[in-house]
Amino acid sequence: MDNKIEEPKTTFEKKLAQEKYNVNVAFYVHLKEYNNTVREELDKRLEEVFFYSRGVEWKFDSFGIEKAGSRNKNIVGYFIFRTANISELKKLFLEYFKDYENALKITCSIAEYQKINESFFELDV
Repeated sequence: MDNKIEEPKTTFEKKLAQEKYNVNVAFYVHLKEYNNTVREELDKRLEEVFFYSRGVEWKFDSFGIEKAGSRNKNIVGYFIFRTANISELKKLFLEYFKDYENALKITCSIAEYQKINESFFELDV
């Protein structure tokens, strides 16, 4: 961790800099069942949300499926986004998942983060 710096200096370091405030919105689709096609179905619906976002400013962060027992009694597909426009993302997400027959319910969490510290360094490989 040589040459650790507190402020980005190069153009590339500036691209790496994270926003001062960050809001993560996580949607959890509680599933009736899990089979080989569920991941593909959820991925397809996510792509529809992504491609037809209609002006909602957000960034996709992660997607996955938790089987029952890991942290939950239900099978859950989760989608995590970064956005400040929560209400529009919520409407858009509901629009593309309201007719999904494998869903028992959709729950959501909103986490707001503030950057405390950020530094930059390179690793020689």
